Amino acid sequence: MKTKGHCLCKSVTWEFEGAITWQCYCHCDDCRRNCGAPVVAWLGVPLKHFSWTGNKPETFESSAGVYRHFCGNCGSPVGFEADHYEGGMHRYAASMENPSDFQPTFHVNYGSKLHWLGLADELEKHGSTLAHSDKDLSAYR
Repeated sequence: MKTKGHCLCKSVTWEFEGAITWQCYCHCDDCRRNCGAPVVAWLGVPLKHFSWTGNKPETFESSAGVYRHFCGNCGSPVGFEADHYEGGMHRYAASMENPSDFQPTFHVNYGSKLHWLGLADELEKHGSTLAHSDKDLSAYR
């Protein structure tokens, strides 16, 4: 299965082949501020099956070992990599060509959820990051 996506102006495009490793919502302050949204929808994919197919994005190191990718033309955030998620690429679900295919299974950083954000789901909720959860990240490699 091939999944594709792009930024707002379609200058930066991407694709990956195979299954999505995980799909979740993140409530951390960094992700919210990076996207200007109350929560961010992510999917994880192995880097070995991922490629930029259009212009390559610009990259901002938001903290030590954390890299946020964005389009240098329109400014859209298009991805996230971190040294502590070696072998993996976080993709914004909203950047998928078919974002309705996104099927989250859990929340991370739920302890940082904005009090006014109402969510009526029964998904698993982790108080901190994926790296500190019991999720198996071996599929990233």
